[in-house]
Amino acid sequence: MRCWCPLSLVLALLSGCSSHHGGKPPPAPAPPDESLPWMPCGRAAHAVGPAPQQSDTGALEMVPGDRTLFFVADAGVWTSNGTREPDTHPVREFPPGPTGQGPSEVTRVGDRVFFAAEDMESGRELWVSDGTGAGTRRVKDLWPGPTGSEPQSLSAYNGLLYFAASDPEHGRELWRSDGTPEGTVMVQDLEPGAEGTAPDRLTRGGDGALYFLAHFQGLTTALMRTDGKAGAVEVARVPAEGGILESLTAVGGRLFFVMGHLHDPMLHLMATEGGAPVLVRELGELRDLVAMSGQLYFSATTGEAGTDAELWRTDGTEKGTQRVKDIRAGEAGASPRNLTAMGSRLFFTADDGVHGRELWVSDGTAEGTRLFADLAPGAASASPEALAAIQGNLFFSAEVPGRGREPWMSNGRPDGTVPLDELAPGERSSDPKGFARAGWDVFFTAGDGTGVRKLRALPLRPQGRCD
Repeated sequence: MRCWCPLSLVLALLSGCSSHHGGKPPPAPAPPDESLPWMPCGRAAHAVGPAPQQSDTGALEMVPGDRTLFFVADAGVWTSNGTREPDTHPVREFPPGPTGQGPSEVTRVGDRVFFAAEDMESGRELWVSDGTGAGTRRVKDLWPGPTGSEPQSLSAYNGLLYFAASDPEHGRELWRSDGTPEGTVMVQDLEPGAEGTAPDRLTRGGDGALYFLAHFQGLTTALMRTDGKAGAVEVARVPAEGGILESLTAVGGRLFFVMGHLHDPMLHLMATEGGAPVLVRELGELRDLVAMSGQLYFSATTGEAGTDAELWRTDGTEKGTQRVKDIRAGEAGASPRNLTAMGSRLFFTADDGVHGRELWVSDGTAEGTRLFADLAPGAASASPEALAAIQGNLFFSAEVPGRGREPWMSNGRPDGTVPLDELAPGERSSDPKGFARAGWDVFFTAGDGTGVRKLRALPLRPQGRCD
């Protein structure tokens, strides 16, 4: 008979679900030494469970804990301990409700996870789980009856969950929850009445405040700020036709965002420290905003044609905003993508017109921006994707001659950039996605070339702990 561990216990790797009965449970293993370098124990990724589902944004519905992975699959909420103490099981399954949607937006807050799920009685509402079936429950029926409040944009902030939800009196507004019915309250009714402002893109700013976008009657979009103690205040407002584009990105004490305008082909890179935003630079195409070493890195073009995309960086001032390097001279541009910071280096993919789209690295200087690995030698492209920096290692997918798209990893050196064991034989692709560490494993999903996709785990340990 299987027993069920609370998530707080699972996260601590306590062994209350072992064969031990009565008395004190065996002590938890000593936590790994985070100061040691981490490395994979071989190159074989093991199938450990069903593949997590994808959200509407394409992101996989899985949340790493300290020692376990929490994810959504097969219309249920699951946990997996990976390879160290193999145990992957559903915490709770949800039969199809009024809309037929499964659970979504799994978000960790402390030792619990929140998510949206539906049942026939209350529709789609906010749920919370401690990792047990008994401890998985609906938090509150915000819209009484089967209609459902449709929670979205779940985000952890200062030990609470903030999210957007609807009720019949206020429409769609910002709420917060401590996981109890009485502690689940509306933060502020920004648009009095049943219209609502549909808050989204909840982001912790560099100043420690919570920022989000609010939408007023389909006419304007406002950037809002709250410290969680008082109501939200408006930082900026733009017409809805142009809107605020790209992610809100915190760097140091600043929050960067991109504004568009209906009648202006150029985009405006903006920054705020909590007050009125300032214009940093007007650019053409602007995407992939990433923080590294106190600066913002991104891919951008100088003109509205959007054909000379290169790597840029900024310190938040117009003078300190510059192109890092013209990787592909001329109008074509190298089109940097998949920008991923690992320590004080930025990894990304680019096409210099000679080597195809390959893996590049930059320390923020022109001299330190170079081709890192030509995985498909010559003009062919390995087209690395799904880059993820984990414990000093870079994981990604790539496609090289004779192999389909398969998982790769790098220890940060070109000679330490190697493929993992092939999961789909020959030229078929396993198409790995969603690399994330939980406990002592790197989890991701991958196929086997026959259409079957599974959750996989690669053992990753501190140096000297692979045995």
